[in-house]
Amino acid sequence: MRAIRSIGLSALCVVAFSLPAAAQFANDTVKIGVLTDEVGPYADSAGPGSILAAQMAVADFGGTVKGHKVEIVHGDTANKPDVAANLARRWFDTEGVSAVVDLPVTPVAFAVQDVAVQKKKTVMITAAATTDITSKRCNIVSTHWADDNHALAGGTAKAIMANGGGKSWYFITVDIAFGTALQKDATGVIEAGGGKVLGSVRYPVGNADFSSLLLQAQSSKAEDVGLASVGADLVNAIKQAHEFGLGKPPGPALVGFLIYINDIHALGLEATQRLNVMSSFYWDENDAARKFAQRFFEKRKAMPSRDQAQIYTAVLHYLKAIDAAGTDDAAAVGRKMREMPVDYFGKSVTLRSDGRLMSDLTLYRVKAPAESKRPWDYYEPVRTVPSAEAYLPANPACNP
Repeated sequence: MRAIRSIGLSALCVVAFSLPAAAQFANDTVKIGVLTDEVGPYADSAGPGSILAAQMAVADFGGTVKGHKVEIVHGDTANKPDVAANLARRWFDTEGVSAVVDLPVTPVAFAVQDVAVQKKKTVMITAAATTDITSKRCNIVSTHWADDNHALAGGTAKAIMANGGGKSWYFITVDIAFGTALQKDATGVIEAGGGKVLGSVRYPVGNADFSSLLLQAQSSKAEDVGLASVGADLVNAIKQAHEFGLGKPPGPALVGFLIYINDIHALGLEATQRLNVMSSFYWDENDAARKFAQRFFEKRKAMPSRDQAQIYTAVLHYLKAIDAAGTDDAAAVGRKMREMPVDYFGKSVTLRSDGRLMSDLTLYRVKAPAESKRPWDYYEPVRTVPSAEAYLPANPACNP
């Protein structure tokens, strides 16, 4: 009898450990927090549109996962790391949030990534673009969906040169680490391809007058002027460049390494025509993207930015991973997210072991006003850069 009882207990243990993980949820509701810039300089490319994209993903998934209701909550980072980190910590500790998504600007993303690692919660970074998110700070709970600075700068330079241009460059660079990284990544590709950087100039964040910088770029006789900047500074530089005739034949072409379609819309095609833009998403690139974009437009009255499209993709993939893993445990879901193919608007892509989304990028040229046939018809595809060429190789030491 003793032996039989022992066998029975062993069998029970096997059954217990083989039971599906459906009950392994931290809370009755799966909450996903959108941490974004709701009213500041990134509110158009992120903000309310990011919240909407996440809500659309939940609705399209069906609103529940493994019998648990899925809820979207949101908060404003004010673009301050301490604000974002404190809000994420409160969400994780007391409000039952399982995952955070979006996170414009690098310091904010780093701060929340650190909290997520400490609390063993999922974080999906779709806005901040630094390669350090995966190359130096990779972990199993974190994934990076944004086109990163190496892909945007180096990939853009590669595509322009492969298309017969980019023989000489001049850079106008914001004097922060991110601007320096953009210029460095582009320069490496330019020089490796036989091109030359004729000069560069730096400016402080919030610079109002670009006239002297643009005149220096113009006098350099460079074929392309790289704007290694982001946000309001980049928009102001493009606006003033148009006034100086840059971007118009026969002058140099302008290259915006990190610019959203919302910025193009705000500036208008007259000011942005011929601008070179790199992106892994454009609302009019295929039928799947168009269907999503039209639904988004009906609610938002604007086409989705790349960030907003990646939020939709990331949240939907996260829910699929929870469904497959049978739990919202961040490590288990992180592994499942990397195992499963990602549906990126009809394009099958993958999450690398370090959490890097591996998707091809396309160089687009902004259309002239006469070339645009309907509202938001802004981009003409020029050349595609495969993901293996666009992104840095995974750090061998980075295998979470």
